[in-house]
Amino acid sequence: MTDAPPPTRRPRPDPLVLGLSTGFTVFFVALTVVFGDRARAVYTAGAGWLLANLNWLYIGGVSLSLLFLLGLFVSHFGRVRLGADGERPEHSLLSWFAMLFAGGLGSVLMFYGVAEPLNHASNPPLADVPPMSDAAVDEAVGFTMYHFGIHMWVLFALPGLALGYFIYKRNLPPRLSSVFAPVLGGWIYRWPGKVIDALAIIGTVFGIAVSVGLGTLQINQGLASVFGAPVVAWVEIAVIVVIVAAASWSVAAGLDRGIKLLSNVNIVLALVLLVFILVTGPTLMLLRGTMDATSIYADWLPRIMFWSDALDRNPGWQGRWTVFYWAWTICWSPFVGMFVARISRGRTVREFIGGVLILPTVFTIVWFSVFGYAGIHIERTEPGSLSGPVVDDGQTAFALFGFLEHFPLTGVVSVFALVVVAVFFVTSIDSAAMVNDMFAAGEEDRTPTGYRILWAVLIGAVAAAILVMAPDGGIDALQEVVIIIGFPFFLMSAVMMYSLVKGMNDDYMARPEPSTRQWGLTDTAEKLEDHEARPAPGYDDDGRALPRITYDDDGAIVIPGDVRIEGELIDGDGDRGDAGS
Repeated sequence: MTDAPPPTRRPRPDPLVLGLSTGFTVFFVALTVVFGDRARAVYTAGAGWLLANLNWLYIGGVSLSLLFLLGLFVSHFGRVRLGADGERPEHSLLSWFAMLFAGGLGSVLMFYGVAEPLNHASNPPLADVPPMSDAAVDEAVGFTMYHFGIHMWVLFALPGLALGYFIYKRNLPPRLSSVFAPVLGGWIYRWPGKVIDALAIIGTVFGIAVSVGLGTLQINQGLASVFGAPVVAWVEIAVIVVIVAAASWSVAAGLDRGIKLLSNVNIVLALVLLVFILVTGPTLMLLRGTMDATSIYADWLPRIMFWSDALDRNPGWQGRWTVFYWAWTICWSPFVGMFVARISRGRTVREFIGGVLILPTVFTIVWFSVFGYAGIHIERTEPGSLSGPVVDDGQTAFALFGFLEHFPLTGVVSVFALVVVAVFFVTSIDSAAMVNDMFAAGEEDRTPTGYRILWAVLIGAVAAAILVMAPDGGIDALQEVVIIIGFPFFLMSAVMMYSLVKGMNDDYMARPEPSTRQWGLTDTAEKLEDHEARPAPGYDDDGRALPRITYDDDGAIVIPGDVRIEGELIDGDGDRGDAGS
């Protein structure tokens, strides 16, 4: 009787990666809760220094990354597949887009869909036109699309492409450190690589914590608008607990049963809300606004993608908006990048770049056109009804639900919007928890469920700590923390671009050069017909593929199968046989 093989031990997170990432997170939470105002002063000073001295790095770095990806898109590397050469995508285009949207910007669009265009129209970024004028609205639309269009997805696409290439093409572990293999070599398995993986986890925890914090503020405002709940800290903590519990269930269920299901459901819910606003609002204006927004975006993008307000025409504006967005996004870009890489396995580099940059951007244009122009229409019809609380009083979280008060079925639609917001944040947390687990363990879907739940809990703890530290300035505190955390990732992105090109070029140069038929002098019809009848390189006269030439460790040619050399049979093992057999 044969003994059954012992069960395979499930991999666990690397102790150094786990210790660094959880240790830093717990230390931050404790420091923030215990020292409150003093901790806030440190965060404010650090963020202020970065904004004053390095805002150009944040802004220029993202635009250069866009140019880099466009270069790859049109290059011969665009044909490379993220996986085996014959591999095909695992997910349909619709499911792929739904998971891209829910794991990336879905929650952000719910928070800023009304608030951002309204803020910029009331406070034009270039400070060159009267507030709420037609020119101010165009300026607001241009900057809103800049913030949530291609540029934001560049920050997700770059690490996503690099991770997809090195994990699924080179079969390296699913960790951010794998991206730096052409630069670090074997050191990706030692302490430098583990520090990179810990940084990726820390950035993900803090980046998603900012999203959770914003979502919590918005949900609390929604509960206040619909049910009269108080806007206080204990309600916000309760909201975080419920969202984290739901995310823990989803991440325990896995990608297909949990995350994919919620993503597909939520994209449908978001579309229903979008159509409702379009149909019950000023429909013709919103349709025309969508067309206007597309042309405004195309016109404004080249003008503002490198604009850093060197003349201080609107002091402080870029720090509150553009720099915050780029720092926030790059913090959780390793998570979204890993998530996008995983669901994009089997697609080519060109499909990946085109899909990740274009599909979400098209949806973003439609979303902000409908919600943004509808909000501006309300403000122009009833001046101060939205800009008063949202812009003047700084209650950005109130924007969506204050906006819905101007539509029919306000109570029902507000509850529906609450559900959409909550599910978007659940999908963000569960996706982040799954990816953090992969970064820590270097494995996909094989680690104990408890570790994935741990990451979800830590994300909630960071969000709660920041909101408790600054109950009256939650959004400002979230911005300051993320600007500091995001800085190292801009430096890593530059190395990442070099490493990706080096790796792809090394692999490309190692491939055999394509062969063509060799033509001799064909000065007669017979010679021409003879050359045309010759088999293509790599095939015999009967059209069968010949074995590829490979090399052993010493550089000697290895010929598979049996061959006959000068009448003597040589088998695949190199043994000589009977020439006459």
